[in-house]
Amino acid sequence: MLFKIIIVVVLFVIIGSLFSALYFLAKDKSGAERTVKALTLRIGLSITLFLVLLVSYYFGFIGQAPQ
Repeated sequence: MLFKIIIVVVLFVIIGSLFSALYFLAKDKSGAERTVKALTLRIGLSITLFLVLLVSYYFGFIGQAPQ
């Protein structure tokens, strides 16, 4: 149960980073550095979450639902 909550929280952080990048892109006319940082954070979190899910499935922390 805790693992599912952590996954959902990370997904919300990824979505928040995406929207912050959109905000910086639309409102920040001085430079694109903050936009690039927000998108880099989103990509890093997405890749990390994907790898954690793969490793968790491999070691049996997550799996198919019982039938």
